[in-house]
Formats: sequence, C-alpha cells, structure tokens
Amino acid sequence: MKNKVLKNIILIFLSFLVISAVFTLFNPQTLQKNKEVSLSSLSQEITQSSIKEIRVAGDKITATDNQGQKTISRKESGVSLNETLKGYGVSEDQIKAINITIEEEKQGLMGWLLPLSLILPVIIFALFFWVIARQAKGGGGGGLGFLKAPAKLFGDGKEEKKTEKVSFDDIAGVEEAKDEIKEVVDFLKNPKKYQTLGARIPRGVLLVGPPGVGKTLLARAVANEAKVPFFSIVGSEFIELFVGVGASRTRALFLEAKKHQPCIIFIDELDAIGKMRMPGVGGGHEEREQTLNQILAEMDGFERDTNIIILAATNKPESLDPALLRPGRFDRRVVLDLPDVKGREEILQIHCKGKPLDTSAKISEVAERTPGFSGADLANLVNEAAILTAKKNKAAISQTELLESIEKVLLGPERKSHLLSEKEKEISAFHEAGHALAAASLPHAEEVRKISIVARGMAAGYTLSLPKKEKRIKTKSEFLAELAVLLAGYTAERLTYKELSTGAANDLEKASELARDLVTKYGMAKFGPIVFGTRESMSFLGWEQETEKNYSEKTAAEIDEEVAKFIKEAENTAVRVLTQKKALLARIAKVLVEKETIEKEEFEEIIKK
Repeated sequence: MKNKVLKNIILIFLSFLVISAVFTLFNPQTLQKNKEVSLSSLSQEITQSSIKEIRVAGDKITATDNQGQKTISRKESGVSLNETLKGYGVSEDQIKAINITIEEEKQGLMGWLLPLSLILPVIIFALFFWVIARQAKGGGGGGLGFLKAPAKLFGDGKEEKKTEKVSFDDIAGVEEAKDEIKEVVDFLKNPKKYQTLGARIPRGVLLVGPPGVGKTLLARAVANEAKVPFFSIVGSEFIELFVGVGASRTRALFLEAKKHQPCIIFIDELDAIGKMRMPGVGGGHEEREQTLNQILAEMDGFERDTNIIILAATNKPESLDPALLRPGRFDRRVVLDLPDVKGREEILQIHCKGKPLDTSAKISEVAERTPGFSGADLANLVNEAAILTAKKNKAAISQTELLESIEKVLLGPERKSHLLSEKEKEISAFHEAGHALAAASLPHAEEVRKISIVARGMAAGYTLSLPKKEKRIKTKSEFLAELAVLLAGYTAERLTYKELSTGAANDLEKASELARDLVTKYGMAKFGPIVFGTRESMSFLGWEQETEKNYSEKTAAEIDEEVAKFIKEAENTAVRVLTQKKALLARIAKVLVEKETIEKEEFEEIIKK
C-alpha cells in the first residue's frame, strides 16, 4: 500500500512539472519572436516612409517595413489607429500611403491557458486528496475502512492455502502446554460434552514463555487442528496515529468474530497493548489505554454465551495489567519453558525431517550439548548445519557440521581474518587451559566438552563446559566451583607470565555478578536467609535490576566484604589447583597452540597421562 501511495504522489508531482513546462513554453514572451517597438518609434518610421503595411488586431499593431521585416507595437484600447498616429505627428497623407488592414482579434492558445490556469490547480489538489483518502480506506470498502482490525482469518478456505500448515505433531518439548491447548480444541469440536457437565471453557488462554519456545507455532497448530475460524493479529496492529482507532479496531474484530463463532482470536505480543496502567501516566485519553479498556470490556461484557476463545502470547507476563489476568478474562496461563534434553532431541528430529543425515550424525549428542537452547535456536542450528554442509559440497549433514553449528549459534562465526600473534595465541592457550584444568579438577564443576583458541564473535578463545546431568537447581558447592573455574583463566595468566591481560575481563564481570548474587539473592553468605534489595525482573528475558536499596550503608559495606571474600576464596582455589598441576597446564596449552582445538576425548586422554 505504501508503494502505491508513493507512486501516486510521484505521478501528481510529475503532472505539476508538465503543467509548469507548458505554461513556460506558451508564455507570450516565449512565443514572441518579432521585435517589439514603442508607438513613438513606429510613428517616426511612418513619417520617414519606411513602413509599407500595417495589420491591426485589437490593440496589437504588426508593421512590415520596406525590407519585409516585421515589428510589433501596441496602441491604447478604445482609440483608433488614425487618431493614435495623428497624435504622434503623422499626417493624413502619410497614413493613406500605408496599406492598413483591420483584423479580428484571435483568442489564441493563451486565451485557453489563462482560464485553465485558474481551474487546473483546483482539480489537481482535489485529485491529490481523493487519492490519499482512497489509500486511507485501505480497501476496506468504505470511508472508515482503516478502522477495521487488520486480522488475518484462517479456517475460511483462503489463508491456509497460502501458509504452511502446522499440527501438534510438528511441536515438541512442550508436552504440558500441548495438553492444555488440546482441551481448548476439543471444546470447540465437541462443546456438548463439556456443557452437559456444566463445565465452562476458559474465556482466555495466555501463552507465556521466553522468545523462541513456540508460542506462535502452537497457536498456528491450534488454527489447523480446531477446524474453526481463527483470527490472528499482533498487538501493535491495534494502535494507530489517530486517537480512537485502537478501540474501534477492537470492536470491529470482536464483531467480526461473533459472526463466525465458534472461533478463536489469537493476539500475538499482547504486552504491546496490555501493559500495566500506571496512575498519572498518559491519562485516560492515551490511545493504548483506550485499546486495553475496550479489550477488557469485550472479554467480560454482558454477552457471556459467545463461543469465542482468545489466545494471547507474551514473554513479559510481569508487565501485563492485573485486570487482564483475573478470572473471566485470561483464566488460564500456559507456560512454555525451554526444552529439556529429551525435548531438544525431539525438536531436532522434527527439524531434521527431509534433510539428508550422514550415518555419523548423533542427534542425542547434539541435544546433550545444547542446554538452554529454545526451539527456534535448534531450528537455526539445523539450518546452519545444512548451509555449512552445502558450502563443503557434501551430500549429507554429518556430526561435524552439527557440532560446529552449535558454536556458531552460541558465539558467532569463526573470525578467520582475526589472526593472533604468537604471543597472543600463547596467552589465550594458557587462559583457556586454566579454565579447562580447573573444571576437570573440581568435583562440583561442569564437564569440559571442548577447548578452542579459534576466535569466534567477540571471544579470542573459549572453553565449552556442560553439566554432566541437566538440572534446574544449583547448590552452593556448584556455585563456588563455577566461581573458581571463571577465575582460573585469570589465575593461569598471572602464574605463567607474572602479569595480567584484558582477556579475563568478561570472566571477572561474570564472577563478580555471581558472587554478589550469592550474597544478596541466594542467601548463601553469613547473613543467612535474607534477600537484599527490591528487584524488578523479566523472568523469561533474563533481565533483572535492583530498583530499591532496602538496607543500610553499614550492611552495604558488609555485603561488599562478603562478595570480596567469595572472590578471594575462589581465586585461592584456582591458584591451588593450577599450582599443583602446573606441568599439566603447560602441556594442555602446548597442545592448544599446536592444534587450536581440543575435543573432550583428547582432553581426557591428556589428563589421564
């Protein structure tokens, strides 16, 4: 639509240019080719017998001299040529000696252009506003068509032909969420089964989870499985520049849905319009608040017998208005979490369908190496592996491409142009060897899967460590081991070179944050089970910020001391391990400098020797 509006504006602008060119071309000054002289000069030439012929058309005088050259002059309106010439001293005999012809004044092209110049701008401006108004309608069929909600309708035999169909079999890793949603689908298919028992299906179902876990994908599966009309819209599409458009679009959407009931309305990114209303902020006339109020009214109005179910998705449930979440509106909250190892394996199997896999490909091992990956991350991983296989001109995706794609998704592509000097390479090797050796030596640390000094993204090197078993709860011993491993790279550099580099900056930042969390958040310090500071967090986005300091300056100083104590103890642990195994540290670093990458099996072999 934007391209069409732009095209019409350009056409109107070009029309203005063409009209300007025409007016310039047919300007009297442009058309005038003959010499124009004053009436006194013309009278003087007549007295000298230089003029043989005169043509008079209105006030215009065209004189031809004895050599055939024409000059133009103009007389006063309402006065005859004879009287005018006599006034300039031309005698009667001299006038009679000239062949004078009186012609009717022709209107000419300018006679048409001058009136047209008054009418044409009005026509062009009227055309311009008509085009803009037509585009504003957006094909809605009426002058206020843009007030209709731009929701896509599935299940009417049109849209689903254009889009890829998704079923519940195409979704894995969120089994509980699928079971919850299947109840909604079953109610729409067999409403009498529930109604005879007096059961009432929830009016609204809120899909909650981090980005990429499959909230929108689950909604698409519902659209396909329910076999009822399915309206899909994004929260931001309700809001427009004009006040009242959001509320009007909400009313139009629900009115259209009532014509197709039973049906489902899916609102993606609900937080775009459903954010908590703050007193004194924005005012009651604020467009987003009006839209939210209209949604609340439509969801819990007087008409309670409608078979319309609203699905909504968000990754920021903390920011939603409490009025949206109360019973009678979004009664049910379905949480979609990051998949576990079994769920990741099932997701990888789905995304590997239709792709040629080599016999060496082990999906279970890839699933084990990808804790914290969402469904979208795993889909991206398989796609990157396919692209990498095509680059190598191979016929099937092997385990090598799958494992390399994990690192590409986590850290970014290899920076082949970023070549380290021999000294930098050696420092990086000792740094990563320190991380790996500490992780292998501490009983509560995670297992080392790979060590590399190949630059990826912003990292000059990396040590890939993963837990032996996937877990949701971490103990204090595991946190302390993690602190020691984080500081082992810093410690290895200091023990080997007696000086420090900037390579440990990210490790120190993570260690400082973890140590402070142990004191202020997890209650693992001398203070006991106390949480310090009021926090605002977005749980599914991994974002947290201390918004209020609810402790004294004396306590703040003691917190700093405890944080420093945790850091110092972790550093001492790293120093003890690396000092006892200094020769092994040097051996691992030497192999890293030579090979640049050490896999789990080779690393374990070096440790055993």
